[in-house]
Amino acid sequence: MSQTQHHQSSVVATEIPITTQMLWDYLDEQLPENEMIAVEKALRDSQQFQQRLIHIRELRDSGEHTLGAIWRRYRVSCPTREVLAIYLRNAGDPRQMEYVHFHLNVVGCRYCQANVTDLSRNG
Repeated sequence: MSQTQHHQSSVVATEIPITTQMLWDYLDEQLPENEMIAVEKALRDSQQFQQRLIHIRELRDSGEHTLGAIWRRYRVSCPTREVLAIYLRNAGDPRQMEYVHFHLNVVGCRYCQANVTDLSRNG
């Protein structure tokens, strides 16, 4: 690895440390935009990150059965489309709507954000 390539990888790592969980979330398109950009840059600049991602993809494709893998695969924490529609109408149980807001805006679940966009368009 050239000194320039090593420096670029180090810069990415210090800006936003790329964790194994981020790589899992990257594969599931569940990262906020700034983290998605950081991971994509790290993957372009670092063979180490490319190898880690290949390993994670192999684990996922082999049917990994950890709690985290099952949680991600079945989107256990994601509200249903019905709950998201209620959220859009601002008509649900306040505690549940607070969770939906957190899930959409703090967790930044891209899957649920896409559902909200779809529900908003089809109103």
